[in-house]
Amino acid sequence: QVQLVESGGGLVQPGGSLRPSCVASRSFFEIYAMGWYRQAPGKQRELVANISAMGNTYYADSVKGRFALSRDNTKNTLYLQMASLKPEDTAVYYCNAQVLGPTGKTEYWGQGTQVTVSS
Repeated sequence: QVQLVESGGGLVQPGGSLRPSCVASRSFFEIYAMGWYRQAPGKQRELVANISAMGNTYYADSVKGRFALSRDNTKNTLYLQMASLKPEDTAVYYCNAQVLGPTGKTEYWGQGTQVTVSS
């Protein structure tokens, strides 16, 4: 029911910034929550940040104070502003959406966008 398209990854030096975006095919009013996950080679996929339909946010301790979520409701777009990037932030970043229905929660994933932090 929801298609997610990510863009805005790339290669940056340590201390640099990026702002990946995620465009949803469905209104935010119909989505329970959206967030960003990341997965580095050989590691588990981890939650980076999440925002509910009511605007409540969560940030992983590893990115708290450096990353920030924002959304444009008119464009159905979620942004992840990343600053003070570190080499350990290198990963594929995935957009996630959760939709509630009579049968429970359904999750949707984008294709991912590569973020590489290296000098």
